[in-house]
Amino acid sequence: MKKHIVCFGDSNTHGYCADPADCADGGNRYNESERWTCLLQDMLGEDVQILEEGLSGRTTVFSDPLHESMAGLDVIYSTLMSHEPVDLLIIMLGTNDTKARFNANAACIGIGMERLIMKAKSIPCWTDGKPRILVIAPPHIGEGLYAVPEGEPMGPGCPEKSRGLAKHFAAAAERQGCGFLDAEGLAEFNTLDCMHLTRKGHRQLAEALKSRIPDILGE
Repeated sequence: MKKHIVCFGDSNTHGYCADPADCADGGNRYNESERWTCLLQDMLGEDVQILEEGLSGRTTVFSDPLHESMAGLDVIYSTLMSHEPVDLLIIMLGTNDTKARFNANAACIGIGMERLIMKAKSIPCWTDGKPRILVIAPPHIGEGLYAVPEGEPMGPGCPEKSRGLAKHFAAAAERQGCGFLDAEGLAEFNTLDCMHLTRKGHRQLAEALKSRIPDILGE
């Protein structure tokens, strides 16, 4: 059986494209030749199966009063069990947690990430019973967020909170024995809505992960 790598995230894992001119198909989702998950699949080869589990709006643990089923904690059990056996879980969340309606600072979002990690570790889905998890802190939300309509529902304080996530995610990952990658400076966010990866950013993230994953899998 191929090694199963579950990529659990939000719109930046789903492949949302804020600028249709940056997408080969001119749509609002990068295609299979552009998304970091699909690029990573090509880079790692046929012995690995990348399983895309990206949902726009997903948070670590916070239930969204405007949209149902957005808390990662609520669905991580069914997600991992549906892909059993799991060799590696990659979690890239946090951007949506900064929304003002959740009233959570960076430290609280870090606690949410740790809760999600602990739940994932407890699920009986792991190859050889050994959880392997890599946490990715997303790039920082840009100050230009509020210059576009998409920024208004996010509410105030998002860029500031996003800049504090890596510190808390890194600490949580270390306590839980997980790998950690800070995507700030490694993967480009666009300058249109300032919170989604560009096509270049998707490739940059895949390249950054390519060399990390074999080490985590013990290869």
